[in-house]
Amino acid sequence: MTTQQVPAEAVHETKLSARGRKAIIAGGIGNAVEWVDWAVYTTFSSVFAHHFFPKGDPIAALLATLAIFAVGFVMRPVGAAVMGAYADRHGRKKGLVLTIGLMAGSTAVIGLAPTFETVGLLSPIILVVARMVQGFSAGGEFGSSSAFLVESAAPRRRAFAGSWQQVSVGAGVLLASGVGAIITSNLSKDALDSWGWRAAFIVAALLGLVGLWLRSSVAETDSFTNAQRRSEASGERRRNSVFTMFVKHPKATLRVFGITIAGTLLYYMWVSYMPTYAAVATGIPLSQALLANFIAVGLFLALLPFGGLLSDKIGRKPTMTAFAAGFLLFSWPAFTLLNGNFWMLLFIEVVGVILLLGYSANCAVIMAEQFPAEVRATGIGVPYALAVAAFGGTAPYITTWMNTSGYGSLVWVYCAIAAAIGLAVYLTMPETKGKALD
Repeated sequence: MTTQQVPAEAVHETKLSARGRKAIIAGGIGNAVEWVDWAVYTTFSSVFAHHFFPKGDPIAALLATLAIFAVGFVMRPVGAAVMGAYADRHGRKKGLVLTIGLMAGSTAVIGLAPTFETVGLLSPIILVVARMVQGFSAGGEFGSSSAFLVESAAPRRRAFAGSWQQVSVGAGVLLASGVGAIITSNLSKDALDSWGWRAAFIVAALLGLVGLWLRSSVAETDSFTNAQRRSEASGERRRNSVFTMFVKHPKATLRVFGITIAGTLLYYMWVSYMPTYAAVATGIPLSQALLANFIAVGLFLALLPFGGLLSDKIGRKPTMTAFAAGFLLFSWPAFTLLNGNFWMLLFIEVVGVILLLGYSANCAVIMAEQFPAEVRATGIGVPYALAVAAFGGTAPYITTWMNTSGYGSLVWVYCAIAAAIGLAVYLTMPETKGKALD
C-alpha cells in the first residue's frame, strides 16, 4: 500500500482552499468541454452513419459507425500511457492543455469530413483517424484530470473534489444530449441529415477553445511539485511511469482495472448510449429518448457532489458496493420494462443514474488513492483505459448487435454479469478513506 495515515490535524481539514476551488472550476469546465466533443459522436451516430459508408443497409452502417466508436476506445490505453507519463513527468497542467487541444481538433475534423459519396473509402478512413485521436485524448484526460482534482483537495474532501471529475464528464454528456435534443426537435429530417449533425460537431470543437483557455490559467498541484523536488534532490534517474506502475504497483494496477469494469459498462449504457439503444430497440423517437436522457443526466449531475460527500463520510467500499448490488438487481426489470414509452424510459434512466452515483462519485478518488504522485496520472489512466476499451467501448456495438440479431431479451444478462464482477471487486478491496495520498 502506498498510503499512510493522515496526521490528526490534517484528518479534520475539510475546507477547500481558494486554490482548490479554482482547480475544481477550471479543471471541471475544461473536462466538460472535452467530453462534449467525445459524447456528440454517440449522440448523432444513428444520424450520420450512412454518410460514411456505402448506401443500402442502414443497420450495417450504424454497426460500422459503432465499431469505429469502439476503435476510439482502443486508443484510450495508448493515450493514457503516453499522456499519463507526460503528466507525471511534466505536470498535470501541461497534460490537460495538450489533451483538450487534441480533442477539439479531431472533433472539428469529423464535423467537416467529406462523405463516402464524395470521396469514397477516404471518408471512413478520415472518420477512423479522427476517432482514434479523440480516443487518444480521452485516454490521457481521465488520469491527468483525476490526479489534478484529487491532489487539489483537502484530506477529508477528496471524494467530493474527485466527484467533480465525473460531474464534468456528465455535464459534457448533458450538453451533447441537449444539443442533440434541440437540433433533432427543431430541424427537419432532411436538414438534420445534411448539415444539422455537422453543426453539433463544429459547436463542440469551438467550445474546446474555452477549455483550453481555462486550463492554461491554473497552477500546478503541490503533490506533483513536491514529487518533482524529491526526484531532483535524490539525483536518481526517473524510470518511465508506465514501467514503474506495472513493476512496483501491480496489485493497485489490477485493482483499478477491476474497479472500472462494472462502472464503465453500465455508465456508457445508461448515460451515453441509452437514447440510441431505446430508439433502435423500441422505436421511440430519438428526440424523446434524448429528452429523457437529458433530464436523468441533469439529476445525476446535481447529486454527484453529494455522493462524494457521502463517500468522504462513510467510506469508498459501502458506496461502491451499493452501486454494483443495485444494478445486479435492477438490470432485468430495466430492460424488461423498456417499451417505447417516454415516462418508462425516464424512470429507467433515473433509477440507473442514481445507482451510478456509487461508482461515479468514487472512481477518481479511489484510483488516485492507490498510487504515489510519481506515477499517479499513469496509474489511474492506463488500467482504467484498458478496462474502458474492453468493456465500455464495446458495449454499444454488442448491445446493438444483440438487439438486431434476436438476442435483445438477454441484454440485461450482459449488464448483470458486469455488476456481479464489480460487486466481487468492491467487497474485497481495502478501504482507503482517511489515508494520505503521499
